[in-house]
Parts: sequence; C-alpha cells; structure tokens
Amino acid sequence: MLREPHAEDGPAVSALIAASPPLDANSAYCNLLQCSDFAETCVVAESDGRLVGWISAYRPPSHPDRLFVWQVAVAAEARGQGLGGRMLDALIERPALRAVRELTTTITDANKASWALFGAFARRRGATLTRTLRFDRERHFAGAHDTEWQASIAPLAFARSN
Repeated sequence: MLREPHAEDGPAVSALIAASPPLDANSAYCNLLQCSDFAETCVVAESDGRLVGWISAYRPPSHPDRLFVWQVAVAAEARGQGLGGRMLDALIERPALRAVRELTTTITDANKASWALFGAFARRRGATLTRTLRFDRERHFAGAHDTEWQASIAPLAFARSN
C-alpha cells in the first residue's frame, strides 16, 4: 500500500534510511518533519504492516512547478520489484502536485540504481532527463562527499492523467 506518511512513521523511516546505504542518515527530527509538514510530497510503502519504501520530496519555494526528490529508500526484501518507480508514479499523480512540470533530484556517479530508477521514470513519462553539476565534491563538500549531479526530468505535463 502506498500512502502519505504520518508523524508516527518517523521512527520506521529513520530505520529504513539507516538500513539503505549509501543514503545519508538524517536526524530523527528531520524525518519526523518530513512525515508531518511535508507529507503531501512524501510517500511510504507498506507491506504486511511494515514500512518497506520511502520517498521524501518537496517543492522548492522559488520553483513551485518543480518537485525535488530528496531520498528514495526501498527495504532489501522489496528491491527488484519496481517499488521505487511505483512510488514515484503515485507521488507525481497526486492532485496536490498538479502544477509540477519538472522533477529534480541529485545523484552521485556511483549510484547506478538511482540513475536507472529516474531514467525509467523519465521514459515512462515521455520526458527528457538532463544531467548538470549541482554540488561539487571539493567546492561544496570540502572533499567529504562525492559530487552530486542534478537529474532534471521534464516536461511532465504530457504524460499526466490528472
């Protein structure tokens, strides 16, 4: 089952992220805020009462026509079944996101699973995925994190059913 998160999902979201390297662990409070204040732009997936998927996203205030996907996590036992793609599709189809025309995210070169997930999403939507430098390893992370490339997927309007 795919649904909006609730504040009570915060601990399970934190546990899922911790069990999903290479995702950066957020504070429990950050995950709690995402589950409550940003619930309409986040998704949880449940199977047999257990949280097995998570997407955190938000609409940047300076670009309300964009949806920035922050994290996608899928539990080990649910991987390889297309859950990440189903969560992205369910999220972008929400009535609250009708004005969204572009989906963006950042991905490191090494994260082949994420490149595949977002590439497949773009193809399903009949959209183009473009890649540009967003945060440089040396300039933005002082060498402590790999370069993050922005994947932009647009236009989304043509494939939307709502």
